[in-house]
Amino acid sequence: MDLTREEIKKEQQSKNIQVPKNILEKAYRLMQTAYNMAVLYDENRAVCSKYVHSTSRGHEAIQLAAAFQLQEFDFAAPYYRDESILLGIGMKPYELMLQLMGKKDDPFSGGRTYYGHPSLKREGFPTIPHQSSATGMQAIPATGMAHGIHYLEGQGLLGGNNNPVVLCSLGDGSVTEGEVSEAMQMAVLHKLPIVYLIQDNDWGISATGKEMRAMDAYEFVAGFKGMERMRVDGSDFVDSYKGMSQAFEYVRKNRGPILVHAKTPLLGHHTSGVRKEWYRGDHDLDEHQVNDPIPKLRKALKSAKFKEADLVKLEDEAKAFVQSEYARALNADDPDPSTVLNHEFAPTPITEEKGERKPRGAEKVVMVDAALHAVDDILKNYPEALFYGQDVGGTLGGVFREAATLAQKYGDGRVFNTPIQEAYIVGSTAGMSAVGAKPIVEIQFADYIWPGINQLVEELSKSCYLSEGKFPIQSLIRVPIGAYGGGGPYHSGSVESTLLNIRGIKVVYPSNAADMKGLIKAAFHDPNPVVMLEHKGLYWSKVPGTELAKTFEPDSEYIVPLGKARVDQEANQEAIENGESCLVITYGMGVYWAKAASKKFEGRVEILDLRTLNPIDWDAIKEAVSRHNKALVLTEEPLLNSFAESLAGRISQHCFEILDAPVMAHGAENLPAIALNVDLEKAMLPTPEKVEQQIETLLNY
Repeated sequence: MDLTREEIKKEQQSKNIQVPKNILEKAYRLMQTAYNMAVLYDENRAVCSKYVHSTSRGHEAIQLAAAFQLQEFDFAAPYYRDESILLGIGMKPYELMLQLMGKKDDPFSGGRTYYGHPSLKREGFPTIPHQSSATGMQAIPATGMAHGIHYLEGQGLLGGNNNPVVLCSLGDGSVTEGEVSEAMQMAVLHKLPIVYLIQDNDWGISATGKEMRAMDAYEFVAGFKGMERMRVDGSDFVDSYKGMSQAFEYVRKNRGPILVHAKTPLLGHHTSGVRKEWYRGDHDLDEHQVNDPIPKLRKALKSAKFKEADLVKLEDEAKAFVQSEYARALNADDPDPSTVLNHEFAPTPITEEKGERKPRGAEKVVMVDAALHAVDDILKNYPEALFYGQDVGGTLGGVFREAATLAQKYGDGRVFNTPIQEAYIVGSTAGMSAVGAKPIVEIQFADYIWPGINQLVEELSKSCYLSEGKFPIQSLIRVPIGAYGGGGPYHSGSVESTLLNIRGIKVVYPSNAADMKGLIKAAFHDPNPVVMLEHKGLYWSKVPGTELAKTFEPDSEYIVPLGKARVDQEANQEAIENGESCLVITYGMGVYWAKAASKKFEGRVEILDLRTLNPIDWDAIKEAVSRHNKALVLTEEPLLNSFAESLAGRISQHCFEILDAPVMAHGAENLPAIALNVDLEKAMLPTPEKVEQQIETLLNY
C-alpha cells in the first residue's frame, strides 16, 4: 500500500469519507480537556510535578483519532505521552489525575507507577496491559498480543467475529531501539493484526531527529517487506481520523501489520522534569506552535457551521470540568502503606503434590524425555498452549531434541522456530498472556538470555505488581544451563543469581526426571512468569555420577508445587543424635557432586534439593539446619556475591543460635567465563573431590 498523505487524501475523497460532526465536536471537547489539564498541571507545579509526568500537548489530534478507532474487544499499548488516547477511550480526567498524584484509587496501579502508564481491564473498554517506562519496549509485548490473537484465531479459539486489532503507539525516537525492529520483523513474518502508530515530534528529550536517526520511521520500515505504511498530518484531526480509520480497516480486514507515521508538534515539555525552556529556543517553539492541533480543529468546526458561541461555551465547560476534577483528585486518599507488599505474585492454583511419582509399571526416563513428555501432555490438553523458540520447530526439534516430534504432532502454528531474537521470545509472552494464550518458550542456552533480560525485567517481572494484580503474566521460559564437557565460554554459564535479583519472577531448577516433569506442569499452570533452568549435563545422565537423574517416569497427572524443597538423601538418626552429621543445601548438578562426595561419610550427610530457588522453601531449610547444626550451600556459579553466598548469610543470621559451625558456601572460581578446555573447566568448577574436602572440614569443625 505504501500510501503518502496525498494519496490517502485522494483515496478518501474517492470513497467520500466524511468525519461526522459529532466526532469533530467530541474531539474538540477532549482537546480542550487535555489542553486545560496541561495548563493546570503547570500552574500547580508544586503539586503536579511531585512525580514526573508528560502531557499530550501537540499530539492530541492523532491520539484522539487513534483512540476513536479502538473497540472494547481491541488491545492497546500506549506510550507515556498518550494521555489523549486515554481520554479518547473514555477515561475521565479525575482518573488520570489520581495516577498523576499517586493516589490510592488510581485505576491503573493504585499509586505505583507514573502518569500515562495505564493497565486497564474494564468492561466496555479496550484492554491495555501494563506498560513499562522503558522507551520502545512496549513494541514487543504489543506484537506478542497480536501474535497471540493470530494464534488463537488460527486455532478457532478466539470466539466471535470481531477481528480484534492491537494498537502500538510509539514516539519516533524509540524506533531506533533494536527491540522495535525485532517486533516488526515478527509482525511481517507472521502477518499479525497490529497498527504501529509512530508519533514524530522530532525530539527525543533534548536530542533532535537529525542527531538521532538517519531516516524517519516511515522510511525505516520500507525494508520490512509486508509492512504497509502511510503518512498522516498528526496535527490535523480530520486528516488523522481518516488515516487511522483506513489503517484500522485495513488490519481488521487483511489481518496484517501497518505503520502510520504521524508528524506532530511538541507544545509541552518533554516531561515535567525536563522543561522546554531548558533546551528549546524561541524559534523552535514558534515553529511548533504554528501546527497546534487545537486552532486547526477549531477552524474545521467553523467550516462545519459550528457557531462561535457554542465553541466558546464548550471551551469554558472543558476548563471548568478539569478544575473540578482536579479539586476532587487533590482531596483523594493516598495509598495505605500497609498494602505495599500486595501483588508481588498472583496466587497459584498448584499448592499440593499430586499424581503418582512412581506409578506401577513405569519405566525409567532421562530428564530431557521427561520434559518432552510434560510439554506433550500440556499441548494435548490445553489448546491455548503453544511452544516456540530457536530451533524447536519440526526440522530439528530443539538442539537437545527436547521438542522432538512436537511440531509434527501439533502443527507449525503451535510449535515453531523464531528468529534469533531473545528479547522477542521473552517479551512476547507478556502479550500472549494478556490475550489468553499460554506460551512455553525456550532460550537456547543460558548464556543467550542476556538480550531478553530487558523484557524480563521491565515487562514481565513488574506487570502483576504495577497493575495491582490485573495483569499477571503466565509465561514459562525454559533455559538449558550449566557446564557440560567442553561447552566453552558461551554455552556453559550459570545465571541464577542474576535472575534471582529480578523480583516478580519465579526460578525453578530441577535435578531429576521426575521433578522435571512435575515442575514443568506446575510452572505452566502458575499465573506468573517462571524461568525453568535445566542443566544440560543432567539431560541424558551421561556425566559420570548423574545416573540417578534418570528416574521412573511419573504419570501424566503428576505435578510438584513450586517453592517446595525435597530431601534427596537422608542422614541416619544415630549420626544426627551424636552431632556427627551435616547438611548440604544445593540444586541441579550440585545434588550429584554432593552425593558422590558424601560416600566417604556414609550416613552423615543430608542433601536438601531446593528444586525452586524463588520462592525458596525457607521453612524446609530452617528445619533441616536445626537437625544438623552444620550446613554447606553448594552451587555451580562463581561463588563471590552469588545466590549461594546470600543464602549462607541468611542462614547465619536467622539460625545463629543453633549453629555449631560457620555456614559454608562452595561454588566455582570467580572468573568471567568457563574455559573451553575440559581440564580448565574442571579446575574452575566444583567437583566431588572439592566438595568432599568442604564436607570434611565442616564435619570436623
